[in-house]
Amino acid sequence: METVRPTRHARGMPLALPCSVAVLDDEPALRTALARLLRLHGLEVTLFADGNELLAALDRRPFDALLLDLHMPDPDGFEVLAALARRAPRPAVIVITGHDTPEDAERCRTLGARQFLAKPLSEAVLLDGLRAALAPSTQLVP
Repeated sequence: METVRPTRHARGMPLALPCSVAVLDDEPALRTALARLLRLHGLEVTLFADGNELLAALDRRPFDALLLDLHMPDPDGFEVLAALARRAPRPAVIVITGHDTPEDAERCRTLGARQFLAKPLSEAVLLDGLRAALAPSTQLVP
């Protein structure tokens, strides 16, 4: 687990509300890229390489949002979503996946994900998805 504190950059614009974001992805380069981008927008970011590490961390502290990769070694993103469904408080979950299927989107919605985004994703799509997921009445957008 690695926590990255927010920084200010000329290009970075605040996301409109301060929040802490957990990033769970088995690809180190993607975790690092997401952390850099989110930091530019004033967010505190904590990186996780596997679901068990994230779930253990949630016992110690809450996160406002979670960027979750679906297809990882055990536990996979679906298993993490199922475990989160039994927790309170739970972060707003934004699924990021390279395997964008209607079946996966429906399963994620059923398990409580607020957004379902296909990789590769642009900065604008990621930030819009994060904003929407943090909105109080968000439904999954396929």
